[in-house]
Amino acid sequence: MKYQPFESGHFFHLYNRGNNNENLFLEQDNYNYFLVLMKKYLLQVADVYSYCLLPNHFHVILRFYEMLQYTEDIKKRKNSLHQPISNMLNAYTKAINKRYKRRGSLFQEHLKRIKITEETYLRNLIVYVNTNSTHHQIEDYRTYKHSSYEALISEQETALKRDEVIELFGDLNNFKHVLHSNKLNIEALQELILE
Repeated sequence: MKYQPFESGHFFHLYNRGNNNENLFLEQDNYNYFLVLMKKYLLQVADVYSYCLLPNHFHVILRFYEMLQYTEDIKKRKNSLHQPISNMLNAYTKAINKRYKRRGSLFQEHLKRIKITEETYLRNLIVYVNTNSTHHQIEDYRTYKHSSYEALISEQETALKRDEVIELFGDLNNFKHVLHSNKLNIEALQELILE
């Protein structure tokens, strides 16, 4: 599979799973650390719109900044958009390997990514990502602590692009309604399902 190059100013869906279907997140601290790394590395180059961290895989929807918004340090790097993401995944892998005395790759192959070019697809993907814990019968998405849903519906400060996400659905009540009724075109998202 040939991977689409990252492009500034565009939305992308990033996802991957544990090597050999192993869990990526073994305890609460792992989820927390991954979010710390997301904030440290992803926010250098992108705005995060939604995410879901499940025991054996993750999804992130982001929009890369326009090139003018990058720091000089990022602009100088050869692969300026890819490098922070690579650094994030490498840092997480090293931490997990050290903590659990394991070696080797944590993630399956290369990071998967899909460029999002249509607003309808973006909305469907936001629904899919935020309800992913329900889809995989792990826990109801409304109570699942490892996704962006709670931050998107609350009024607490967040690094997520909450207002932009809610605006895609008209308002907060409609956002909740769409997710609750799970109104998405699953056929359009079939390539994303990691079963």
